[in-house]
Amino acid sequence: MTDTATKNIAVLVGSLRKESFSRKVALALQELSPPSLALDIVEIGELPFYNQDLEVEPPPAPWAKFRDRVRAASGVLFVTPEYNRSVPAVLKNALDVGSRPYGKSVWSGKPGAVVSVSPGAIGGFGANHHLRQSLVFLDVLTLQQPEVYLGGADKLFDAAGKLSNDAARKLLTSLLERYAELVARNARS
Repeated sequence: MTDTATKNIAVLVGSLRKESFSRKVALALQELSPPSLALDIVEIGELPFYNQDLEVEPPPAPWAKFRDRVRAASGVLFVTPEYNRSVPAVLKNALDVGSRPYGKSVWSGKPGAVVSVSPGAIGGFGANHHLRQSLVFLDVLTLQQPEVYLGGADKLFDAAGKLSNDAARKLLTSLLERYAELVARNARS
């Protein structure tokens, strides 16, 4: 029997800039999302850098809030720019915060998907694959196809910041359809 209840999906945006292309893509994903998924952007900009010395009871409040939100989600969707052929430090820090304390990772077993976004031609390919490498270790069941590298991001949105490119919309819709299937098969909550 398939669970038809709407699944809450934590969306992590790897850019802190208010008008970032990654944030605009995350908002477009929310609008395009099928009824079976409720995409919720979980802010990561206020997380203190991971430092094991701070891993005490209670841990820093932003860490605890972040961990609780991701732990409660049925899956996680990452939307990231590329910085120096990798993911931004703020996103790597979120991965680290969520993976600790040892044995209590919020990532383990969650269905995940990755979208990389860049004004450049290769659409953040390096960041996408670098992030996937970390997700393998973190035991995130990452959607393999379709791979989404959104290049030319500066040309995908209208003046109001809404996705206006039909090919990008089609690709993101395809991603969400496949991701919804992955979540339906694998979500634990």
